[in-house]
Amino acid sequence: MNGKKILFVSSELVPYLPENDVSLMSYETPRMVNSKGGQIRIFMPKYGNINERRHQLHEVIRLSGMNLVINDMDMPLIIKVASIPRERIQVYFIDNEEYFKRKATFLDKNNVLFEDNDQRAIFFAKGVVETVKKLNWAPDIIHVHGWLASLLPLYLKKFYADEPLFGDSKIVTSVYGKGFEGELDSEMIKKISFDGVPEESIASLATPNYNNLLKVAVDFSDAVILASEEIPEELQNHISNLEKPVLPYVPLQEFEEAYTNFYDTEVLK
Repeated sequence: MNGKKILFVSSELVPYLPENDVSLMSYETPRMVNSKGGQIRIFMPKYGNINERRHQLHEVIRLSGMNLVINDMDMPLIIKVASIPRERIQVYFIDNEEYFKRKATFLDKNNVLFEDNDQRAIFFAKGVVETVKKLNWAPDIIHVHGWLASLLPLYLKKFYADEPLFGDSKIVTSVYGKGFEGELDSEMIKKISFDGVPEESIASLATPNYNNLLKVAVDFSDAVILASEEIPEELQNHISNLEKPVLPYVPLQEFEEAYTNFYDTEVLK
């Protein structure tokens, strides 16, 4: 890992959000790469329930100020940063008042999915890519965690296909067992096709549920990691039919060697 550049893009991360499979591995994996001499960047959304004062977030003016077009609407992009003190790891936060000011992550007070979660996912994907372009930082590997980040592989391979900064980047998606119940907005596929992505390449998003969102993520990734012991059978079958490297589930105590070998021998080969 020494000297390799790895971009981690996650929908959840400790210590900023409660611990679960996604937020824990989104922290442990970059911590491991950092300890082995790799260069890392971490991106996550700046949800309104993240305490900016406690975690000492501050806006990066030189990276903010751009507008991203989401479903024919101009949405301002704000970039904030903070550091995980004991690891000396910097985290970049994608922010927008319309999408992320509310004091919750994915669900409203009635435990119902936010109606605009699909647009939030599009905004997050575009925001990450545009910010990395401004940083002029070309990653060797882009590792995606969590369903709100799952449009990133699609956007990199389709919307940003001609962007030279990512020409040699390999995309890895970690697939987790638990996502969300129900479906995102039924117009999601049209909002993505507005960006010039052919509908036939994302046909499964006609039903925008967790399994189909992750199918699109792995379809446009170069490699897949099964990050939970139990993966939905439908998703497991889809992944098993892909002709790309797949790392089976390994428990947290054993992941460092397994992930390092997978990066070195399967992803970067």
